[in-house]
Amino acid sequence: MEWLTDTWPWYISGFLIGMVMIALIFFGKTFGMSSNLRSLCTIAGAGKFVDFFNFDWKSQRWNLVVVLGAMVGGFVAVHYMSNPTNVDLNPKTIAELQVLGFDAPNGRLAPSNMFGNEAFQSPKMLAILLVGGLLIGFGSRYAGGCTSGHAIQGLSNLQVPSLKAVIGFFVGGLIMTWLLYPLIF
Repeated sequence: MEWLTDTWPWYISGFLIGMVMIALIFFGKTFGMSSNLRSLCTIAGAGKFVDFFNFDWKSQRWNLVVVLGAMVGGFVAVHYMSNPTNVDLNPKTIAELQVLGFDAPNGRLAPSNMFGNEAFQSPKMLAILLVGGLLIGFGSRYAGGCTSGHAIQGLSNLQVPSLKAVIGFFVGGLIMTWLLYPLIF
């Protein structure tokens, strides 16, 4: 059972993702998490007000099951299968986070005052979460999909727009990490 809780090597995880992609391509499905937001808005009745949400969401039921599986799988993985003690963060990363005001992860994968319940007690962190969520939602809609859809599905299908989107995600991540993150915190 110990192999289940340890960090899996890249070649196991990558192989499993590749097998899922082959299955999706075989069945003519496209993968992406952000497309579920459209389905959920349609289920909630947004199609009465905006034509974009007026479509047959039932054809996307399988993708809603993927989201449910990701949520349940994430819960099970964190609470029953994870062993964060085998994740070795670079001491320089921990020191840089402490300069910005974040605690050392202490056996966790991320600082609790940034990604734990403590974040909901700080108005600044709540504002960052809200603005960040809106920007991610807008960005994934503007890019025609999210990072998982473009980086996994789009690149697997050799789609040039997905390559452009992934390059944009990477550049945006660099700008956030090296320029904006130190200014915000």
